[in-house]
Amino acid sequence: QMHLVETGGGLVQAGDSLRLSCAASGRDFTAYVMGWFRQAPGEEREFLAAVNWSGDTTYYADSVKGRFTISRDNDKNMAYLQMNSLKPEDTAVYFCTGRPGIGGTPQYVRRQDYDSWGRGTQVTVYS
Repeated sequence: QMHLVETGGGLVQAGDSLRLSCAASGRDFTAYVMGWFRQAPGEEREFLAAVNWSGDTTYYADSVKGRFTISRDNDKNMAYLQMNSLKPEDTAVYFCTGRPGIGGTPQYVRRQDYDSWGRGTQVTVYS
Protein backbone atom coordinates (compact mmCIF):
# COMPACT_ATOMS: atom_id res chain seq x y z
CA GLN A 1 0.00 0.00 0.00
CA MET A 2 0.97 3.57 -0.53
CA HIS A 3 1.03 6.25 2.15
CA LEU A 4 -1.22 9.13 1.08
CA VAL A 5 -1.64 12.57 2.62
CA GLU A 6 -4.25 15.04 1.43
CA THR A 7 -3.98 18.82 1.80
CA GLY A 8 -5.81 21.83 0.48
CA GLY A 9 -9.23 21.57 2.09
CA GLY A 10 -10.91 24.52 3.70
CA LEU A 11 -13.93 26.78 4.05
CA VAL A 12 -15.03 28.46 0.81
CA GLN A 13 -18.03 30.28 -0.55
CA ALA A 14 -20.33 28.78 -3.16
CA GLY A 15 -18.93 29.43 -6.63
CA ASP A 16 -15.32 29.43 -5.47
CA SER A 17 -12.60 27.03 -6.53
CA LEU A 18 -10.29 24.83 -4.50
CA ARG A 19 -7.43 22.51 -5.39
CA LEU A 20 -6.75 19.45 -3.30
CA SER A 21 -3.35 17.83 -3.31
CA CYS A 22 -2.31 14.29 -2.45
CA ALA A 23 1.27 13.39 -1.61
CA ALA A 24 2.13 9.72 -2.18
CA SER A 25 5.00 7.65 -0.88
CA GLY A 26 5.99 4.08 -0.21
CA ARG A 27 5.35 2.47 -3.58
CA ASP A 28 6.07 3.05 -7.26
CA PHE A 29 3.68 5.92 -7.91
CA THR A 30 3.65 5.28 -11.65
CA ALA A 31 2.27 1.78 -11.09
CA TYR A 32 -0.84 3.14 -9.42
CA VAL A 33 -4.19 4.46 -10.56
CA MET A 34 -5.06 7.43 -8.38
CA GLY A 35 -8.55 8.47 -7.38
CA TRP A 36 -10.61 10.82 -5.24
CA PHE A 37 -13.68 10.04 -3.17
CA ARG A 38 -15.69 12.11 -0.74
CA GLN A 39 -17.92 11.38 2.21
CA ALA A 40 -20.54 13.67 3.68
CA PRO A 41 -21.89 13.11 7.22
CA GLY A 42 -24.26 10.17 7.27
CA GLU A 43 -23.55 9.31 3.65
CA GLU A 44 -21.65 6.58 1.84
CA ARG A 45 -18.21 7.29 0.48
CA GLU A 46 -18.72 8.53 -3.07
CA PHE A 47 -16.42 8.08 -6.05
CA LEU A 48 -15.46 11.31 -7.80
CA ALA A 49 -12.62 10.78 -10.26
CA ALA A 50 -9.70 8.56 -11.22
CA VAL A 51 -6.61 8.99 -13.37
CA ASN A 52 -4.45 6.33 -14.99
CA TRP A 53 -0.76 5.87 -14.33
CA SER A 54 0.42 8.29 -16.99
CA GLY A 55 -2.19 10.96 -16.41
CA ASP A 56 -3.60 10.89 -19.93
CA THR A 57 -6.82 8.99 -19.20
CA THR A 58 -9.38 10.00 -16.62
CA TYR A 59 -12.79 8.89 -15.46
CA TYR A 60 -15.38 10.97 -13.58
CA ALA A 61 -18.59 10.54 -11.71
CA ASP A 62 -21.48 12.27 -13.46
CA SER A 63 -22.03 14.42 -10.38
CA VAL A 64 -18.72 16.26 -10.84
CA LYS A 65 -18.00 15.90 -14.55
CA GLY A 66 -17.24 19.31 -16.01
CA ARG A 67 -16.56 20.93 -12.62
CA PHE A 68 -13.78 18.79 -11.14
CA THR A 69 -10.50 17.85 -12.80
CA ILE A 70 -8.13 15.15 -11.62
CA SER A 71 -4.48 15.20 -12.53
CA ARG A 72 -1.13 13.86 -11.39
CA ASP A 73 2.53 14.75 -11.48
CA ASN A 74 4.63 11.58 -11.54
CA ASP A 75 7.86 13.52 -11.06
CA LYS A 76 6.57 14.79 -7.71
CA ASN A 77 4.49 11.75 -6.68
CA MET A 78 1.46 14.00 -6.42
CA ALA A 79 -2.18 13.77 -7.40
CA TYR A 80 -4.58 16.71 -7.54
CA LEU A 81 -8.27 17.48 -7.66
CA GLN A 82 -9.19 20.88 -9.04
CA MET A 83 -12.71 21.78 -7.96
CA ASN A 84 -14.54 24.67 -9.61
CA SER A 85 -17.98 26.22 -9.13
CA LEU A 86 -18.27 24.67 -5.71
CA LYS A 87 -21.71 24.16 -4.20
CA PRO A 88 -22.84 23.66 -0.61
CA GLU A 89 -23.64 20.05 -1.49
CA ASP A 90 -19.94 19.52 -2.20
CA THR A 91 -19.30 19.81 1.53
CA ALA A 92 -17.61 16.59 2.64
CA VAL A 93 -14.36 14.98 3.68
CA TYR A 94 -12.33 14.32 0.54
CA PHE A 95 -10.11 11.25 0.32
CA CYS A 96 -7.22 10.47 -1.96
CA THR A 97 -6.90 6.83 -2.93
CA GLY A 98 -4.81 4.52 -5.07
CA ARG A 99 -4.71 1.05 -6.53
CA PRO A 100 -2.21 -0.86 -8.64
CA GLY A 101 -2.90 -0.60 -12.34
CA ILE A 102 -1.22 0.62 -15.49
CA GLY A 103 -3.58 0.02 -18.39
CA GLY A 104 -6.92 1.05 -19.78
CA THR A 105 -9.54 3.49 -18.60
CA PRO A 106 -9.42 3.85 -14.80
CA GLN A 107 -13.08 2.96 -14.34
CA TYR A 108 -12.66 1.96 -10.69
CA VAL A 109 -15.61 3.42 -8.81
CA ARG A 110 -16.03 1.18 -5.79
CA ARG A 111 -14.39 1.79 -2.47
CA GLN A 112 -13.14 -1.80 -2.44
CA ASP A 113 -11.37 -1.30 -5.76
CA TYR A 114 -8.65 0.67 -3.95
CA ASP A 115 -6.08 -0.49 -1.44
CA SER A 116 -4.50 2.77 -0.28
CA TRP A 117 -6.29 5.66 1.40
CA GLY A 118 -5.40 8.97 2.94
CA ARG A 119 -7.05 10.29 6.08
CA GLY A 120 -9.01 12.92 4.22
CA THR A 121 -9.30 16.69 4.13
CA GLN A 122 -12.43 18.65 5.00
CA VAL A 123 -14.07 20.85 2.39
CA THR A 124 -16.90 23.09 3.53
CA VAL A 125 -18.83 25.23 1.06
CA TYR A 126 -21.20 27.89 2.40
CA SER A 127 -23.85 29.78 0.47
